[in-house]
Amino acid sequence: MIHPSMPALEILGFVAAVLTTLCWLPQALRTLRTKDTKSLSLVTQSSLTLGVGLWLIYGILLGNLPLILANAVTFVLVVLILAMKLRYG
Repeated sequence: MIHPSMPALEILGFVAAVLTTLCWLPQALRTLRTKDTKSLSLVTQSSLTLGVGLWLIYGILLGNLPLILANAVTFVLVVLILAMKLRYG
């Protein structure tokens, strides 16, 4: 089994964090701009928000910076989308 060095693992974590976090930015911006949330599932968005919140707590408890940063930013974005869904249906 290959054992990558910790810096390589951290880089991998940060790259994954950036990619999975930034993918929510276009949806959040579109939702803010158009206020159109009809095509978004309330159950899915609520589950995602809860899941990301739990990942954030998990990252904090582990002290894992890539998990913390990625999930903190993602949490803000998905909460924003969820709030818009609740407000505009």
